[in-house]
Amino acid sequence: MSLCFPSSFKYITNESIRSCVSKHTKGKKNPSVVKLPVDSNVSFLSNKSSKDRSFHGPVTSQGSGIGILGGVSLDSTFDFAKKLVNFKLDDEENGIPFVLCSDPALSKDLLSLERGSFPNVNLAKPGSKCVDQTSVVENLRCKRIFLEKSGVSCIVMPCNVLHSWYDEIAEGCSVPVLNMGVCVANELKEAKLRPLEAGSPLSIGVLTTNVDMVTTIYQEKLEIEGFEVILPDKATMEHAVIPAVEALKRKDTEGAQNLFRIALQVLLVRAVNRIILASDEFRDVLPPDDPLWQKCIDPIDVLARSTVKYAQSVGRSK
Repeated sequence: MSLCFPSSFKYITNESIRSCVSKHTKGKKNPSVVKLPVDSNVSFLSNKSSKDRSFHGPVTSQGSGIGILGGVSLDSTFDFAKKLVNFKLDDEENGIPFVLCSDPALSKDLLSLERGSFPNVNLAKPGSKCVDQTSVVENLRCKRIFLEKSGVSCIVMPCNVLHSWYDEIAEGCSVPVLNMGVCVANELKEAKLRPLEAGSPLSIGVLTTNVDMVTTIYQEKLEIEGFEVILPDKATMEHAVIPAVEALKRKDTEGAQNLFRIALQVLLVRAVNRIILASDEFRDVLPPDDPLWQKCIDPIDVLARSTVKYAQSVGRSK
């Protein structure tokens, strides 16, 4: 099941997203709205009239839109979409047009992959089935092709896990697929940070539940730009990061916040300039006015800013 929102012909607003989801998910635990057929005649939820909802070609005019491929968290995907809605282009009254494709059923598999590759740490439930990554990647490639054919100017993936297969998903795509790790590395480079200790390298901390994923997505990109990458040690993972995630699952917000603060402080005492929150689960743990957030980087925010810059550059070239 897939959830597809083309922001075509008109611009989607925050209210239209909320009302559309509310209307079609009432009484359902899994907000799967529209089945994505394998053929090219795809039906959409859109702000077009009900008698004209079939898809026979591009849904954004002149390749000006953004294709959004959703990942682990449906909330994070919608949050990213709302960020694009709130941004204004130079000569537009409304936000950036976009097409959104998200599969809530696939999100469960992605979540199990995000959690735990750290030695001796396992967040998967006992008896849970192994995820066929080949099948997952093929699913994602099909959705990328769907977005590509919808007439967008680029495709973005506001999800850390999806970037583990960035090369496989982006291979052969006719439009740019923005890489979140590259976007974060570029923004940090442009910030012209200085080492906190004289004679020390410029260090960036990365907080994650999946160390292998961080190496693929962030570490290589950051090291190319001259940054030293600092990861939580085993003790911090076992006694702070993993318990914080477990507390979140129990809806123990206070416990999760305390443990999360400890994990951040452990990285900060190692003289890191900024801490990348490389897991969707960490994005809303602390209140926005918490002083520790000033040291944190949300890659989804960075990707949103980079997406807007790209959309503006495309608009100026026309």
